[in-house]
Amino acid sequence: MAYTACYTCFDGDTDMHYYNLMKAWHKNGKFNFRFDNVHDLEQVRDTSTEETIKRSLRRRLNASDVFVVLIGRSTRYLYKFVRWEIEVAIDMNLPIIAINLDNSRAINYDLCPPILRDTLAIHVPFSPDIVNYAITNWPYSHRNYRSQGVSGSYHYYNSVYSQLGY
Repeated sequence: MAYTACYTCFDGDTDMHYYNLMKAWHKNGKFNFRFDNVHDLEQVRDTSTEETIKRSLRRRLNASDVFVVLIGRSTRYLYKFVRWEIEVAIDMNLPIIAINLDNSRAINYDLCPPILRDTLAIHVPFSPDIVNYAITNWPYSHRNYRSQGVSGSYHYYNSVYSQLGY
């Protein structure tokens, strides 16, 4: 499997356990899940200034092949860092994987941050096999769609889920 550096954006106050679970899937040999986490590159203290934190996050984004955003109940309301991270990812044309923590297989307009609603992104539920599939396959699809000038939200057909055993 090819190396894909993943940047993960999420609500650190309420959704940290989902992020930690993704790291656990990667470490657990029972899952076919590869998660090369760019957040492991450097640590930033919570006491750092906003400018220092954003500079560090930008370095991580620059080292990323794919942008993963965990979409929970409060994600759409977070502007200081989450919206900024999404804006930078869009500006950088990073492939965006929107992971719905409510397990929706397509965009959930009630939870999705408005900035992502018309952005080229794949929306998947929080589950190791489909997230791994998206990390592996979406960058290629994203590149093809982008070259054709396509935008908007995408989701995988039921046949992909069936193929993965859902």
